[in-house]
Amino acid sequence: MFIESFKVDSPNVKYTDGEIHSVYGYETTELVHESRNGTYQWVVKPKTVKYEFKTDTHVPKLGVMLVGWGGNNGSTLTAGVIANREGISWATKDKVQQANYFGSLTQASAIRVGSYNGEEIYAPFKSLLPMVNPDEIVFGGWDISDMNLADAMARAKVLDIDLQKQLRPYMEHMVPLPGIYDPDFIAANQGSRANNVIKGTKKEQVQQIIKDIKEFKEANKVDKVVVLWTANTERYSNVVVGLNDTMDNLFSSLDRNEPEISPSTLYAIACVLENVPFINGSPQNTFVP
Repeated sequence: MFIESFKVDSPNVKYTDGEIHSVYGYETTELVHESRNGTYQWVVKPKTVKYEFKTDTHVPKLGVMLVGWGGNNGSTLTAGVIANREGISWATKDKVQQANYFGSLTQASAIRVGSYNGEEIYAPFKSLLPMVNPDEIVFGGWDISDMNLADAMARAKVLDIDLQKQLRPYMEHMVPLPGIYDPDFIAANQGSRANNVIKGTKKEQVQQIIKDIKEFKEANKVDKVVVLWTANTERYSNVVVGLNDTMDNLFSSLDRNEPEISPSTLYAIACVLENVPFINGSPQNTFVP
């Protein structure tokens, strides 16, 4: 059986007007090396770690700013959400396809919540907690190319032509903000498209990213902003004592405009200073400290 929503009746869960408070006991083990009967031996002992969670039940209006918005990932993500929001269908070589969120953990998955009269009961993953509807997300972001999102979608060659034609009116007005470009950290083939870059020192670039986030939030009247890295994977930054091994050293290096501070680290610094979540979508060591 499938149910759309549920509430939890448990001594570990409490609902208030604006929050859900819950306590979870994580069962694990720990090892100790102790002397028993005159010899040392390893002993495994059960251990419970208590976690307390507080969830705001108010679902905010969310803005998502993508680093590399005009790339294959950024343009395809934006196009996919618009296609779902607008209920677009398009012709493929096999059939007429309807936009859907298949493959999305939150939108297309179900979880087992228990049993009723011997029958297994499932509910949508998105009913676990109050969640943002992806159709309502406001997108923006940065890219080192000034190509609009409709042309970027065509350049990516990911989506069917019929779908691209229907999406173009929604995306051709979307133009990325200038991004941070450092040719020392990304592939050389990106240089030819770098016509939309933030000038100045690394500290000035951080200040510009902070300004961009504030202006995006105000212009779109969103409650919260999340920044997601979808750009090319950078080379690893060298971790150097006195350069980027601690927060204080990293900020001092920023003041000195040290070359080994990567663009992704600059975006992350801006997000930390602006109290905005930064999601590192590539396997680079952005968080070197």
